Amino acid sequence: MAATRKAKPSPAEAWLRERGWQAFGFQREVWRALAEGRSGLLHSSTGSGKTLAVWLGALQQFGGLPGTGGKAPPLTVLWITPMRALAADTLRALQQPLPALAPHWSSGLRSGDTTSAERARQDRRLPTVLVTTPESLSLLLARADAGEVLKQVRLAVIDEWHELLGNKRGVQTQLALARLRRLNPQLQSWALSATLGNLPEALRALTGVPADDLHPAPLLVQGETDKRLVIDTLLPASAERFAWAGHMGLRMLPQVVQAIEESESCLVFTNMRSQAERWYRALLEARPDWAGVLALHHGSLDRELRDWVELGLKEGRVRAAVCTSSLDLGVDFLPVDRVLQIGSAKGVARLLQRAGRSGHAPGRPSRITLVPTHSLELVEAAAARDAVLAGQIEARPSPQQPLDVLVQHLVTIALGGGFKPDALYAEVRSSVAYQDLSPENWQWCLDFVRQGGPSLAAYPDYRRAAPDEGGVWRVADARLARRHRSNIGTIVSDAAISVQYLGGGKLGTVEESFIARLQPGDCFMFGGRLLELIRVHQMTALVKRGTAGSAALPRWNGGRMPLSSTLADAVLRRLEAADAGRFDTPEMQCVRPLLDLQKAWSALPTPQTLLAETWKSREGWHLFLYPFAGRQVHLGLAGLLAWRAAQPETGTFSIAMNDYGFELLSAKPIDWAARLPALLAPPDDAGALLPQVLASLNATELQRRRFREIARIAGLIFQSHPGEQRSNRQLQASASLFFEVFQQYDPANRLLAQAEQELLSHELDVRQLMAALTRMQGQVLRVQVLKKPTPLAFPLLVERFREKLSNEALSDRIARLVADLEHSAGGAAAVSAEQAKAALALDSSSPPPAPQQAAREQRRPRVRP
Repeated sequence: MAATRKAKPSPAEAWLRERGWQAFGFQREVWRALAEGRSGLLHSSTGSGKTLAVWLGALQQFGGLPGTGGKAPPLTVLWITPMRALAADTLRALQQPLPALAPHWSSGLRSGDTTSAERARQDRRLPTVLVTTPESLSLLLARADAGEVLKQVRLAVIDEWHELLGNKRGVQTQLALARLRRLNPQLQSWALSATLGNLPEALRALTGVPADDLHPAPLLVQGETDKRLVIDTLLPASAERFAWAGHMGLRMLPQVVQAIEESESCLVFTNMRSQAERWYRALLEARPDWAGVLALHHGSLDRELRDWVELGLKEGRVRAAVCTSSLDLGVDFLPVDRVLQIGSAKGVARLLQRAGRSGHAPGRPSRITLVPTHSLELVEAAAARDAVLAGQIEARPSPQQPLDVLVQHLVTIALGGGFKPDALYAEVRSSVAYQDLSPENWQWCLDFVRQGGPSLAAYPDYRRAAPDEGGVWRVADARLARRHRSNIGTIVSDAAISVQYLGGGKLGTVEESFIARLQPGDCFMFGGRLLELIRVHQMTALVKRGTAGSAALPRWNGGRMPLSSTLADAVLRRLEAADAGRFDTPEMQCVRPLLDLQKAWSALPTPQTLLAETWKSREGWHLFLYPFAGRQVHLGLAGLLAWRAAQPETGTFSIAMNDYGFELLSAKPIDWAARLPALLAPPDDAGALLPQVLASLNATELQRRRFREIARIAGLIFQSHPGEQRSNRQLQASASLFFEVFQQYDPANRLLAQAEQELLSHELDVRQLMAALTRMQGQVLRVQVLKKPTPLAFPLLVERFREKLSNEALSDRIARLVADLEHSAGGAAAVSAEQAKAALALDSSSPPPAPQQAAREQRRPRVRP
């Protein structure tokens, strides 16, 4: 009997074996699917080998494609990443197997960091594999020869699909994929992710049509999910019984220093760039000997500084990096063996994503250590671990029909060779985001890019695209073409001010609204350095090294992450266990004094119990309600309840909210216990809730703010013109003018309707608000009359303190209240005003104090139904 011949390994397996690795089953599954011409979604743990699974399969499938004229093959693979740091790291990873598997291929990177010389080379000839971002891909689609250079793309890979799927950048990506499929119907598309809760929907958004309409059908590949993950918590010496949100967490500095010492290499994640700046400075002050091995990384720092940090982490020269979401995606830092998360991650997916930055290799465990900034985050830490163990990850649904993105895309395609409306309509509707786009909305978008709608028809600047004699829509004005290319994208933020030494060295960018609060001579902290502002000239803040003294922290948007509903539900389950006397984790044992006091003075919220607390103070009649629905839903709920409560007669309410609940304060007596059941009742018809919500808040102003972002994306206003940068004040004024003109002369403008829809679905989240009212109807309402504010009510009081204008320092008021409550609880000694002031100045994540000021407070309007 003849001996059975051993099968020859595939080129990909041979390459892996040369490095002492062995292919996983899910990687071989992806290779087979690529060979069969299938698209798919690969969902696998971070560091398990997702990139190699798709990339090695692509090289086996397409690596033999011939070049032309002795040159590398044309653009064949587009690898789309959501962040610039990830793009650079991905390119390095993709280049490793090229010499062995496709030595004739060329590779390149196209993002906002790409040099002008490299851009010029790519304009002449694109590489075989191009790593890029959604914005840069749209710029490629806006090239006059886009149809020619992109029709040979055989594979599009979307890395970190979860990061894009639920926002307008994901919609922009869906439209780009639809265009690529139109240019090459044989295009294969693959997405990679480790933290998605709605996998079938994510696959459908990638491929654009239901799986059964494609042949061969797209494939959902579930990779390695049993990667060992360690989640632990640094516990404070004692937990405050009256804690409030808004701390930097610096009282945990000694424990964090020790944790860094125990690690070979680690990342210290914060949720805000200002928090990263402060922690970096504090760590250096605590350990001056770490200068040179401790680094700072966030998206506003100059590219050279970020590149230095990333390379140092890879080579093991950087012992620890204090960072933000600029590094929480799939960047591969092998030496990193531990991640520290300062403050709550606010979501299960974000926690998993950041944990995956440690042990980023198959077989290596990932470890994340949670660092609570206040006592209530100990409960969130325990709840987050529960959710991870139960496999509960947040879903990310695709936005539906954002017309501002579609308007921008129409101009982009008109620049990229032009389009015929009927063909492009079918193409756009092949994407999940626009599958239900009506002919009426489509025609409105065409009219809008042709003349700006009826109210702007007389202005040439808004005649961006129009049909030529052959019926092909094109952009005829070269000036408008340049302006559009300079403003492609859906990322809308405050205008950026460059920070630069007077001698010329560039440090990065901060928001204009922060610099506007400073005067020449004021100092601020940026890039871990103390800087003194000299002057602002042409959107550049010229600075020099500052002298020791007061310093403000730069303010960036996005500071308040809402608690996800998945994590909020897990927190409620933890409180239910505490109510039953189960404190079975170190975090819950540490926070037990707070929860015991809450239970003694009132009660604990649970999934079955809706807790309401009432209190009469010198200020008036307070209601504290704890739906655990997140800050955004609580905003709508608080306004709705205040509006309903004031219907019999006029009234004024002060509102404060956090992720756990909200407070209503009335100057007039209100029997909350008697009125709450009716006030919380959901309407019989869900449509009846909308006018009540709009009537309860200053919806017009909120809608106006949403419209600014929509106007920027739709091309009504521009962040920059070629050779010119517009200030944030100019942008706001322009957007407000358009808003008022449309309201008066074009009330049917669909961008106004979109602003209202986004307000209701994002800021107020009426759908979730209705769900919260319905859920509360099924709970047992428990109304507790308080003698003193409880540990859960205390943070809401502090939130309201922040919103008041007063010549008394916030720290004084908090210290006085804490001292009073601790005395009532028979607890620790009262906190002095001086101690509270010091804590606030050094440890607050609310807007930082300006120079020569002890504290800065924000003012928010009261609700007057």
